[in-house]
Amino acid sequence: MKINDAIFIAGHNGLVGNAVFNKLKHEGFKNLIVVNKKKLDLRNYQKVDNFFKNKKIDYMIMAAARAGGIIANNNNQKDFFLENIEIQNSLLKLALKKKIKRTIYLGTSCIYPKFAKVPIVEDSLLTGILEKTNQCYAIAKIAGIKLCEALYEDYKLDIMCLMPTNVYGDNDNFNKISGHVIPAIISKIEEAKKSNKKTVKLLGTGKPLREFIHAEDLADSIIKCLDIKQTILKKKFKFKLPIINVGTNEEVSIKALSKLIAKFVEFNGRIKFDKKSPDGTYRKGLNSNKIRQFGWRPRIKLIDGLKKVIKKRM
Repeated sequence: MKINDAIFIAGHNGLVGNAVFNKLKHEGFKNLIVVNKKKLDLRNYQKVDNFFKNKKIDYMIMAAARAGGIIANNNNQKDFFLENIEIQNSLLKLALKKKIKRTIYLGTSCIYPKFAKVPIVEDSLLTGILEKTNQCYAIAKIAGIKLCEALYEDYKLDIMCLMPTNVYGDNDNFNKISGHVIPAIISKIEEAKKSNKKTVKLLGTGKPLREFIHAEDLADSIIKCLDIKQTILKKKFKFKLPIINVGTNEEVSIKALSKLIAKFVEFNGRIKFDKKSPDGTYRKGLNSNKIRQFGWRPRIKLIDGLKKVIKKRM
């Protein structure tokens, strides 16, 4: 990958896309292609095709998606399914038409079966039932992987599929209803502190274990994968589509996570869990040995990442 290569970051204003954009810009890449979703609807392939008609793209990072927490997933199943399918289809059609040198498709750990053996290996895909609360999102992302596989096998299109664990960071969606677990908990505890509440109520039992990765670490892994030679990938994956987990190999309970957040927010009240609300999958930690074999390691510990995110909001 050269400094003047044209790199299209789809979803550059989102949590992951923004981290990738900032990282590439910091490293001196001069031809970063970004477009606001108000200007270009990525769900519409005809509009995407017209927009890029006279533009060169060497690399593409598919960081655009409809995503959210357990409540948002459960209450908007149709939108999570259709929007992700439409975005993926548009961008992968573009990759094929433009003969893009390498496309990075971002999936999710939600693609794996609810009862997969932990730490979850990539071969666990499609070996069991999915978690019901986010199955529409998961099925949409699995469909994207299968389209990547078809393009890789039928057209020799260079694609890598990365499956990150739960991502968090500065540019997250801090809506307490639609946000993922970390930003939602931060928002609820911050609100409780500002309102001088003695108790904050969180979803679930607090018992499930989760693995978290900071968006900056995920960005590092994406950029690392853009630069891996195709000959190395073919040898490593035996000419099959590269599907690679990206995680930290460290799990924490939601209860312990909540206590950490409360400590950094300086909320001294009581944390109460709504045990009637869904927990989701109990454990879904990933086996991330493959990405480590390419020289990537996470740099940001959860405790440091949380401090950074919360401090920036104060």
